[in-house]
Amino acid sequence: MAKGEGRSKARCFAYVAAFVVFQTAIILVFALTVMRIKSPKVRFNAVHVESLGSGNTTSTSFNMRLTTQFTVKNTNFGHFKYDNSTLTILYDGMPVGDAVIPKGRAKARKTQKFTVIIDISSDRLPSSGNLGNDMNTGVLMLSSQAKLKGKVELMKVMKRKKSGEMSCTMGINIGTRAVQDLKCK
Repeated sequence: MAKGEGRSKARCFAYVAAFVVFQTAIILVFALTVMRIKSPKVRFNAVHVESLGSGNTTSTSFNMRLTTQFTVKNTNFGHFKYDNSTLTILYDGMPVGDAVIPKGRAKARKTQKFTVIIDISSDRLPSSGNLGNDMNTGVLMLSSQAKLKGKVELMKVMKRKKSGEMSCTMGINIGTRAVQDLKCK
């Protein structure tokens, strides 16, 4: 064995070892960032009162139509396909309106925005309640709930079930027909 062959083999082994360590680090970073699948964020961006009708002095009731900008924010590196879902508007814990969210897809690392129109009526509420007092104060407090169930697909290989949930509260000023204090979790 010649003198230079031992050094050459050692150098070759060092290069192979460095390459393996480098590849392991790349795979680890890839697995911890790209392959980590999170639930999408579902929110109201804006809510506008299109029409508002309230009862007369003898009966306390309301009918209104809300136009909302609904967003699905997908922070994953794969797209999120979701099924049909229902958005429910609640007054004092009781449903007063609902709307269908059509199935769709939020692209990877994008926010999908679309409009949802919701008709709300106090006809579903029991007669005993705080509706009269709330309408006299001029602000009607509403909450909303929605859950989008679907799958996140990474590189057309990995598919994971994920769901995005929304819970928002808002106040509707009856006099000005304005939405105030819109807060989403």
